[in-house]
Amino acid sequence: MQMTTPTPETRHPVRQGIAAGTSIGAAILLLTVGVLQIFEGISAVVKDDLFVVGPEYVYQFDISTWGWIHIVLGVVLVICSIGLMTGSTWGKVAAIVIAALAIILNFLSLPYYPYWSILIIALSIVVIWAVSTWRPADEY
Repeated sequence: MQMTTPTPETRHPVRQGIAAGTSIGAAILLLTVGVLQIFEGISAVVKDDLFVVGPEYVYQFDISTWGWIHIVLGVVLVICSIGLMTGSTWGKVAAIVIAALAIILNFLSLPYYPYWSILIIALSIVVIWAVSTWRPADEY
């Protein structure tokens, strides 16, 4: 009779199911944040009179510049979400770093479009939480 060593999947099946769901959820949220960033950037580049700027804000940039920053960030977020969907380590690290960068950039763009920026900041916080709590089977 051959003895088999239990794998993490057989020792903690519920935990593995939650981890898998969390990782897919984080990847989808990251993809959503990336696409929203791209849309925000496109709207800033195409029609820069859409954004209303407060009179006294320390961080003043051209709206088109902000648009291109958000487009580039959105593309990077989409690439990171693909890496996260594959379960790669670089995808996890990149997702956390880029989501943190998205928080900073959207904080700086609060006076241009406050509700949208707050939404992206909130989604980025959820992504960081989900990715940082994910523990794949090979890490047990």
